[in-house]
Amino acid sequence: MFGYTFQWKQALARLPQMLDGAIVTMQIAVLSMLIGIVLAILLTTFRLSGSRVLGGVATTWVEVARNTPALFQIYMAHFGLGSFGIHLSPYLSLLVGITFNNAGYLAENFRGALKAIPDTQARAGRSLGMTALQSFRHIVMPQMLRIAFLPMTNQMVWAVLMTSLGVTVGMNTDLFGVTQALNALTFRTFELFAIAAVIFYLIVKVIQTAARLIAWRLFRY
Repeated sequence: MFGYTFQWKQALARLPQMLDGAIVTMQIAVLSMLIGIVLAILLTTFRLSGSRVLGGVATTWVEVARNTPALFQIYMAHFGLGSFGIHLSPYLSLLVGITFNNAGYLAENFRGALKAIPDTQARAGRSLGMTALQSFRHIVMPQMLRIAFLPMTNQMVWAVLMTSLGVTVGMNTDLFGVTQALNALTFRTFELFAIAAVIFYLIVKVIQTAARLIAWRLFRY
């Protein structure tokens, strides 16, 4: 009826290459989350510092990250910085763009989590002889990360899906980029992208399942 003959065997023969791409996708997503968490903690600290300059930097970062498209952030990392002589590879551009986005969203999640922690927790630490930094690091921050755990899981899923935007800056080693390259060679568009969609789905389900197991361990008491 549609004049299209499915060639699943031909597409499935490319599965090992697509799985290699999936590994790169996970590398970028995990790295962007780890670096994003560190940056988000710094941004949260800046906003609580009372300094207008640091608070302004943090607020600007969060506002740009949350209110502009992720594609814009990746483009700015690749083409925008290139205008100033800073040329990043497609891999780094994608990593920088996603990390910038992750840090902004996570900083806002952390700020909300901090509001849920009573001030008495920090004061209790100070009464035990801790400095403000020690009190934040040993008492407040662990509770903040625990409260923000589920939002962090959602951000991890979002990071995995955002890697598909890398193809716009020439990324061809992640799952979406590999699929795009294979499609140009074989013209098996439906089969290849259907397999890629299944792999993305399975990655997300594994992350969600692992998060539920970790949350069960964290929140059972």
